[in-house]
Order: sequence, then structure tokens, then C-alpha cells
Amino acid sequence: MQTTLAERIIAFNKSLNYKGELPEGVSIMNPFKESAKALAASSEFYKKYYSDNSQRKFIIGINPGRFGGGITGVPFTDPKRLLDKCGIKADFEKKHEPSSEFIYKMIEAYGGVKSFYLKFYINSVSPLGFTATNDKGKEVNYNYYDRKDLLTDIMPFAVSSLKKQIALGLNTDTCYCLGTGKNFEILTKINFEHRFFEIIIPLEHPRFIKQYKAKQEDAYIEKYINAFNEK
Repeated sequence: MQTTLAERIIAFNKSLNYKGELPEGVSIMNPFKESAKALAASSEFYKKYYSDNSQRKFIIGINPGRFGGGITGVPFTDPKRLLDKCGIKADFEKKHEPSSEFIYKMIEAYGGVKSFYLKFYINSVSPLGFTATNDKGKEVNYNYYDRKDLLTDIMPFAVSSLKKQIALGLNTDTCYCLGTGKNFEILTKINFEHRFFEIIIPLEHPRFIKQYKAKQEDAYIEKYINAFNEK
């Protein structure tokens, strides 16, 4: 019996289990193992928007953050957007993530969640996120490339995860990289070695836009949509 893309994505999420090394002071977030609520909510999301076998294009971020996918299990989707935009009810504290705010404003401009998720699948180079403790003893988000030893440690996991997600049935003609700097550089190197995609189109990361280019947000949304609409 043929499975749906939703079923394959949910199985992939359930299988995520990082067993590699981590540098001292860096911790990994795995909402699918750590939170029954995240697994249930993300599974409901994928069943709602991916219960078919249409080929989606891959949008690839850096890694989940503490207030978005690290809570909900849905990339670039904080608890507020999961409820208000996707209609998924879950008992999460209503955390706000700027990247999620941008993504869903862009999705609305594209034509709404149904139209967008029929065409695109979002995840990250590392589908699991990282945290570290800063000088003030506060837990903060950490990017997979923030330390060379972390990058080295997680690279086999990242490559394997990308390969498994492509095998779910994604389109490999064009993918979109969120981040025009380090993330694009690393994804390009991975692609040079493994030939996952024919073309990688870089787009400014939502966090960068919200933090440094907020006044030009509408122009960046237009840039995203133009890139997505190119044949």
C-alpha cells in the first residue's frame, strides 16, 4: 500500500536521533523525542498539508530555534503561527519567533498556507536545533556552523538527513537556501560533493531580515515570491 508524503515525513521525524559527538557546552534539541506535544502537533500539521504525493521543492534553513521548530516540531513555525495560520491546536506556551513571523507573512502573500505547502517543504541543514549557555548563564540558540568542531561533528548527520528527506519524494531540480552567507556556503559544498540539487537559490535568512532589514521586509517578501515563481 502506497504511503503519503505526510506519513513518510512523520516517520522521518520520529527516526531523528543524533548519536554523534557534541562540543562541550552545546546541547541538541529534539522535540520529536523530548515532547509528545510537539510530535503530535507536527504530525497533525503534516497530515493536514502533505497527505498526498505531490512533489515539493525543498527550502533549507540553518537549524530549528528554541521558540519555533524547537517547540512545535514544524520548521519556522512558532506556537502562535501554528494555531493562527495553520489551524493546529496544541497546548504550547505562545512563544513568538521573528523568523516565523516573516515566513508566514510571506506565505500569506504567496497565496496562503494550503497553496504554499502544496508546493514547498521546509526544513534545515540540521533538522535538529542546538543551544548553548552564554556568558550570563542564559540558554541561547546556536547555529550548527558557530563552531568548527560542532560543524565537523554534525556533518555526517546533516548529510544523511538531507539524503533521507530528498528520498521522501522531493523535487531536486531547484532548492532554496535560507541564508546567503555561511549556510549557503556549506550547503553548496555539500551539494558539490553529493549532487543533491541541480540549482541552489540563496535567499536572505528571515532572522537577518527581521533583525537588520525590517524596513525592507516587503521587498524581501517580493524577492522570495519571485524566486519561488521562477520556472
